[in-house]
Amino acid sequence: MADISISKKMAALAVDALEDRKGEDIRIIDISEISTLADYFIIAAGTNINQVQALADNVEETFGRAGYHMKSSEGYESGNWILLDFEDIIVHVFDKENRLFYDLERIWRDGKSISKEDL
Repeated sequence: MADISISKKMAALAVDALEDRKGEDIRIIDISEISTLADYFIIAAGTNINQVQALADNVEETFGRAGYHMKSSEGYESGNWILLDFEDIIVHVFDKENRLFYDLERIWRDGKSISKEDL
């Protein structure tokens, strides 16, 4: 992946954007040592489809203003799990039900769960 300091800045920016729209239970998982997919997964939940979409929109807008471009996104229309791929980081925004169902924290438990301050 890219320079880890850039990935850290991107991860912190994503967390800020999610917090700005009242994202719930925001988690950061460092997967840089266990996967070539990305350096970080950022996972958050929204309370309903509108909030999930607003969270994703805010991340995309914030990244665009910072000069980071999205490689791809999936799930926006359904609004129950939106994936935003920025190459170095991948942001997952779930509704509460799907977050529990897919339980990415368990699937990626070999990654290192870190706090925003660790970035």
